[in-house]
Amino acid sequence: MGSGDKTYTRKKPGGKTDGGDGEKRLLVLHNDDVNTFDYVINCLIEICGHNAMQAEQCTWLVHYRGKCDVLSGSYGELLPYRRALAEKGLKVTID
Repeated sequence: MGSGDKTYTRKKPGGKTDGGDGEKRLLVLHNDDVNTFDYVINCLIEICGHNAMQAEQCTWLVHYRGKCDVLSGSYGELLPYRRALAEKGLKVTID
């Protein structure tokens, strides 16, 4: 890297950042029989930064297919999102 190159980091829930090093992974939301569509949509908007249409589409995919990829990134980038969604009672994994 030259002296003028910058490394960009991504802001995390809770104010933490991660340089994005590592293998690309997927944050996967899984279906459950507990949470309502509106609740899941609101969680995706609040935590993942989805717009209303993205959140609704993900929610329908989870309902019909059993799961949906909601974000991609390194394990370190996705971990705060997984924790935040899990704290809201959603079933999520990093694959």
